[in-house]
Order: sequence, then structure tokens, then C-alpha cells
Amino acid sequence: MSDTPPISPPVSLVCFDWGGVILKICRSFAQGCERAGLDVRIDTDDADLYSVQRTISARYQVGELSENAFFTDVSRSTGGAYSPDEITLIHDAWLIEEYPGASELIDELHALDGVQTGMLSNTNARHWARRERDFTAAGRLHHQHASHLLGLAKPDARIFRAFERETGRTSGEIVFFDDLPENIDAATSAGWRGVRIDHEGDTGAQMREALIALGIL
Repeated sequence: MSDTPPISPPVSLVCFDWGGVILKICRSFAQGCERAGLDVRIDTDDADLYSVQRTISARYQVGELSENAFFTDVSRSTGGAYSPDEITLIHDAWLIEEYPGASELIDELHALDGVQTGMLSNTNARHWARRERDFTAAGRLHHQHASHLLGLAKPDARIFRAFERETGRTSGEIVFFDDLPENIDAATSAGWRGVRIDHEGDTGAQMREALIALGIL
């Protein structure tokens, strides 16, 4: 047997999370209320309420709840403090703007030979529809996959295998940018080259630095 370590395959697909990496999003219910022009009427530090809303959101993101059911269930979780229509306003205000430099970085990657781009996002149908209409950087990526379409969500290991099947890539060919440590840990465990991004910093610069270190840029 040879003692030579296996050679890692070259990166052929650069995969991005959407919110917190390419797209700036709200990070709290209070911030969503502010952007929607609504006052905060509930205790946003209530751990039980957070747990309930997290469960509702998780079902929505894997396609188990329709938009109307989601808005109604979240409204009920607030004890009626917010109507379904107001929850819709908060939901629509959640997506803010693309991070500076994200679009240019994607264009630069698309100009390379042998490298494609992709997205793997925990999201929902209503937000997903806006990636080509309102936030065009994500809409230009070669391979676009979302939790509500796959019926799986990060950090479930199965979603990374589903992405590989859909793209025809092996795990070692993929570099993945995400802002949540649990998603990076899961991607790394799946054999991907995971790089955590600080959503409060210059995400484009962070990704560029990582891509240079990997020899892609």
C-alpha cells in the first residue's frame, strides 16, 4: 500500500447560502417589525414563543406549510398581536438588499473555465420567487436549490447529498459559504469545503479571500 495521501479533487462548484452571505436579511422579529413599519407588541425574548415560531418556520421552509397557513400560524403564535396580513408585511420586509461585491464576485467566477456556481438555501416559495425579480445576483447562479423544493433543510446531512445528486458533483468538488456554524459543520462532515462567513462583515471580501486561498481566484 502507498503512503501517499489521496489527492483532493479540484473545486468545480462554488456554492453559496443566500441570506447572510449574498443577501442581507433581518436577524430578529423586532428588526422585521421595524422594516415593515410596525411596532413591537410582543416579548421578543420569550423563549417559548421563539421555539414555537422556529417550529412553524421550519415546517414552512421544507414546504409542509402553505404561505397562508404560515402567516396564520405565526399570527396565532403571537396571540393575535399581529394579524396574518401584518405577518405578511414582516415576512416581505425580511429580505433587505444584496451585499456589496456579491454580484461582481459571481460574475468573476462565471468568467472562469471549469468552475460553476450554485446556491443551497433554507428559504420558502415567497422569498425564492424574488431572487430573479428583486435580487438578481442569486438568480444568475448556475445551480439554484432551496429547502422548500428539496423537502429538506440544512443542517440535515441529506440535503447536501441531494444537492450533489442534482448537480452531479462529488463532495470534494464543492466549496460552500454559509453564515451559520451548524450548517458549516454539517457541510464539512459531508465532505464539502465549508467556509463560515460573518454576516455582519464584508461578505464579498471574506469569500474572495477564501477563494484566493483555495487557488480558484
